[in-house]
Amino acid sequence: MSAGIAVAFGLALASTTLTSLAYLREHDAAAAMPALSMRRPLHSLALLLADRGWLLGFAMESSGFALYAAALALAPLALVQSIVAGGIGLLAYLTYRFGGRKPLGSRQIAGAALSVLGLVALAVSLGEGTGEGHSGSTAAVLVWLGGTAVLALAVLAIGRRTLGVAVANALAGGLLFSIGDISTKLTTQGGARFAFALSLIAGYTLGTTLLQLGYQAGAALTVAGLATLLTNVLPILAGTIVLEEPVPSGALGALRVLAFVAVSAGAVLLARPEPQPPGAAAQGQARAAAAPGSE
Repeated sequence: MSAGIAVAFGLALASTTLTSLAYLREHDAAAAMPALSMRRPLHSLALLLADRGWLLGFAMESSGFALYAAALALAPLALVQSIVAGGIGLLAYLTYRFGGRKPLGSRQIAGAALSVLGLVALAVSLGEGTGEGHSGSTAAVLVWLGGTAVLALAVLAIGRRTLGVAVANALAGGLLFSIGDISTKLTTQGGARFAFALSLIAGYTLGTTLLQLGYQAGAALTVAGLATLLTNVLPILAGTIVLEEPVPSGALGALRVLAFVAVSAGAVLLARPEPQPPGAAAQGQARAAAAPGSE
C-alpha cells in the first residue's frame, strides 16, 4: 500500500466517523423541530440555523466532507467509498450506544450487519483494483448524473405513497448525495471538470434537505442508514463503470458481486425497521405528511 493510499485510508475513516456522529445530532435536532417544508425553504432554514444542536451536527458533517474530499484527491473513488461505506455499521453502533435510544431491533441489527459484511467484502475485492484508471467520458458521466437525478425525482413522486415519507426521502437523499460524491471526485481532477462543482453543490444541498425531512418521519438508522448505503454503492459503481477504475478478475471479481448483493439485502432490511407502537409510528409520519410540500 502506497503512502498516499494509507493517508487516504485514514482520512476516509475519520470522515465517516465524523459524518455518522453528525447524522445522529442532526436527526435529534430535526425530529424535535416544527414540521419542515420544501415549500417554505426560508422558514425551514431559519428553524435549522436557530438550533445549536443542528448547527453543531452540520459543522461536523461539513468537516467530514472536507476530509472526504482530501481522501479523494489521493486515492480512487471506489477505494475511498468502500472505506467510508463502513459508516453504516458505525452509525448502527452509535445509534444503540449513545443518546438514550432503545436497543436496535433484530431486523435492524441484521440489516446493518449484512451491509457491513458486504462492504468489507467490497473492500477486499478492491485489493487488486486500486489504480486510478482513466478519467472516463464526460458525456457518460453527465448521463450517469442525469439518470440518478431523474431516479431521485421518481422515488419522491412514487415512494412517499408506497414506502413512506422517511424511506422515500432517505432513498432520494442518498441518490442526490451520490451525485455530490461523484462530482467531488471529478472536481478534484481539475481543469474543465472543476465545473462539476455545480452538481456537487446541488447534490449535497438537496440531499441534506431531504434528510432533514426524513429525520422528522423516521429513525436515524433508517433514514441516514439507507442514504449512506446509496451514497456509497452508487459512486463505487460509477468509479468502475464510468471512470473506468480497475476491476478485479477471478475470485475477487466474484466477491465484488456478492458484496453488492449483501449490501442490497441489508438496505431492504433497514428500509423495513422493527414495528413500533401505533402512536409512536404515527406521530412522525403525521407531522411530515401535514407539512406543506411533504407530498
